[in-house]
Amino acid sequence: MSRRIEIEITSLNGDTATWRAAGAKLPKGSLNTSLLPSGAAVGSVFRADVEQYMEGIDVLAVLAPKTASPLDPKNERLALIPTSKGDGEVTVTYAPKGRGPRRDGDARRDGDKRPSRPRRDGDGGDKPRGERPARGERPARGERPARGERTERGPRGPRGPVEAPVLTIHRNALLATLSPEQLPVAEQLLRGGMPAVRAAVAEQNKNAAAQGRPTVDAATIDRIAEDLLGRTGLAMWKDRAAGAISAGRELRLRDLRAVVTAAKTVTLDDEARTQLKELQTALTARLEHLRTQWTEKLDAAIAGNKVQDALALVARPPDMSTRVAADTATKVVAMVSNALSADQDPTVWKEIVTLAVNTTIRRNVKPSGIPADESCKEVATRYAGAIPELAKLLGMKVPPPPPPSRNTRRPATRRSS
Repeated sequence: MSRRIEIEITSLNGDTATWRAAGAKLPKGSLNTSLLPSGAAVGSVFRADVEQYMEGIDVLAVLAPKTASPLDPKNERLALIPTSKGDGEVTVTYAPKGRGPRRDGDARRDGDKRPSRPRRDGDGGDKPRGERPARGERPARGERPARGERTERGPRGPRGPVEAPVLTIHRNALLATLSPEQLPVAEQLLRGGMPAVRAAVAEQNKNAAAQGRPTVDAATIDRIAEDLLGRTGLAMWKDRAAGAISAGRELRLRDLRAVVTAAKTVTLDDEARTQLKELQTALTARLEHLRTQWTEKLDAAIAGNKVQDALALVARPPDMSTRVAADTATKVVAMVSNALSADQDPTVWKEIVTLAVNTTIRRNVKPSGIPADESCKEVATRYAGAIPELAKLLGMKVPPPPPPSRNTRRPATRRSS
């Protein structure tokens, strides 16, 4: 897609002229002098329609520079110039806070010269405004509730987790250091990596072949892209890291962990190592805080003999590396085993079994009995592989453990080239 820029002619040599962007060193290139208007000379500035390709910029047409507006061809429009009055000093007086002085008696606001208007009081007599009765003489209108003292507004509550802001500081700094040949390749790398570069080359060569223009060498563009791949990947990660640092504690934990993990896919410089160290410190602090809260809740559930709450906490630790302490796991196993008795309510029994099979302590649970209910026996048969003691209570052979019900996360891999 073509765009319009202003170019300055830097040299004329037969059928070829060189140009550069007006007022700048880059971009620059060459064009055929047949495209230039008559009277073109070195230093002339024209408008040009250009199209940028991987190998450079192609000038499609050259137009004459902009002329004066047809509404004012001789630049005879008058400009309004404001004139200052007096000595030019400005005095600003701010009104005092509150309602100002009360208008009891003759105490009126400064500068208020209006005469007092007659006012009809509650007893039907007309009294001037300045002769209002004292507070104790006013007719009773019902007692007004006392207004409590104003207290300072407390701090705002914490906002919910947010996403890291999208920054392009390091990407823009990288693009500013590249040559015109590298710039379009780097832009495609920032959009979608090597697949985006190859798709852009294929599309450009397809259009060039259809228009009868020469195509570009895909292998050459690949080499340029491979040389820039590490630098563009580092710039993108540094922008993500800067956004995560600026978001602070409001950033979602999973986003913070993703930025720290993504550092393994790039080669870090000194600045990136400093960013990574700061992010790792923040991640460790937040995980320790979550682990402390999780442990406190689990201890409270055990102390209150809340079986379901304890199992739900064991099944969902704050992160995958957190493990239940051995003594805590022993307490939870004993509590769950005692709850899974034959005289337990069938609905509660089934709920406890369903929660237990999603924990890491499930094979240590030893139920003492199964309620005399067909639905409980069906649940026991279904989960006999996860809780082997259920198979013994049913008088059946212990089946192999079932496959994990959760989808395991795929390990992070390096960006494909």
